[in-house]
Amino acid sequence: MATLTLLRRHSPLAAPQEQLRSLDSVQATVPSFAQRLEAAGLAPLRAAGIDVLQVNVGRLCNQTCRHCHVDAGPDRREIMDAETVELCLDVLRRAEIPTLDITGGAPEMNPNFRRLVSAAAALSRRVIDRCNLTILLAPGYEDLPEFLARHRVEVVASLPCYLEANTDRQRGEGVFQKSVLALRRLNAVGYGQAGSGLTLTLVYNPIGPTLPPPQAALEAAYRHELETRYGIVFTRLYTLTNMPISRFLDDLLTNGRLEEYMTRLVAAFNPATVEGLMCRSTLSVDWTGRLYDCDFNQMLDLPVEPTVPRHLRDFQAELLAGRRIVTGRHCFGCTAGAGSSCQGSIRS
Repeated sequence: MATLTLLRRHSPLAAPQEQLRSLDSVQATVPSFAQRLEAAGLAPLRAAGIDVLQVNVGRLCNQTCRHCHVDAGPDRREIMDAETVELCLDVLRRAEIPTLDITGGAPEMNPNFRRLVSAAAALSRRVIDRCNLTILLAPGYEDLPEFLARHRVEVVASLPCYLEANTDRQRGEGVFQKSVLALRRLNAVGYGQAGSGLTLTLVYNPIGPTLPPPQAALEAAYRHELETRYGIVFTRLYTLTNMPISRFLDDLLTNGRLEEYMTRLVAAFNPATVEGLMCRSTLSVDWTGRLYDCDFNQMLDLPVEPTVPRHLRDFQAELLAGRRIVTGRHCFGCTAGAGSSCQGSIRS
């Protein structure tokens, strides 16, 4: 099992409730998300179905990235067991949820990852693997590109920049060159190649407390630079806004920039993004089977509202599909500018 540590934080992160208190501490200058929704005539925020079951199979990872909102790393022991994986598959068998989105940590390091992928693919579900790329080079994982291609899995891979220095600054020394090798392996089995049907999505997020640039323009720059410099092709690019939680929140607090960043997010609030928020069509599952409105709420220990089932074993699609969404000040990260979701910008 690969246990390459690329960056270690200097001190333990605050617990979820302490993070929420830090966000609430800026309330004098930053309104609550619910207040802003109400002022825009968009409250209450409710789900509009379940199109995506996003499953976090654990926090074990071969990297320790500076921006990671999951606080994943080689020393984490939270791993979804086989029984909970079967609960996920049972939900997919019983409910018409078209997409299984598998995340982590490095989801591939979960010993039940391949079972989850192959069984979901056999159910004709669209399967997404959120991959950090370097895991594809780790001992014991070298055959992953072929496995993913065989099951027609969509690979969504983090690459914070097409420049080596910027990527290594955020994800650790040497990560960029490893990512280039991994992308070439994916290209070699068809990923990103025209006509292959194998989707390779790259993901950008800013290095600091800024909003990402327009997605289409950045995708064009990535496409030109990666093909010209390294011969790498890909299908599309997603841009994500850094959420003010976990390690990124820790950096903001350490550098005294939390209020500045939150003020920037609130000032960029775009009501046109609300309809497309991922929480309205996604149900998030943690490594124990508990249910959340999104992956960010999961990391803040904010489960779905108490009037609906809160665990996979109690899953009821009709109740969960119209649930009221639990929000907090961190939600401004999804509605700033063009908006941000696990599927990239919400608005063009």
